[in-house]
Amino acid sequence: MGIEQLRDLVIIISGLVVTCVFVLIAVLFFLLYNRVRSVLTSVEAITATVREVTSAVKDEVVSPIVRLASFIGGLCQGVDTISSFFKKQKGGG
Repeated sequence: MGIEQLRDLVIIISGLVVTCVFVLIAVLFFLLYNRVRSVLTSVEAITATVREVTSAVKDEVVSPIVRLASFIGGLCQGVDTISSFFKKQKGGG
């Protein structure tokens, strides 16, 4: 076997090894892509659920509390306004 034949054999073996490595990398990327895709699908489902829960909490809890707080604030302001009228009458008279 001459040096030319050895060179050709090394080139062929190197080409096969590189091809096998590329195929292995492609398979690994495909498997990783499938796993990441399933995780992303789960995350999308979870975010949709969280969005629904926060919307329900906003509608059922936060909105009534805000309405109550604004009512109480208006009531306090009304009491302060009425009491300021009486304080002016007592001080002036």
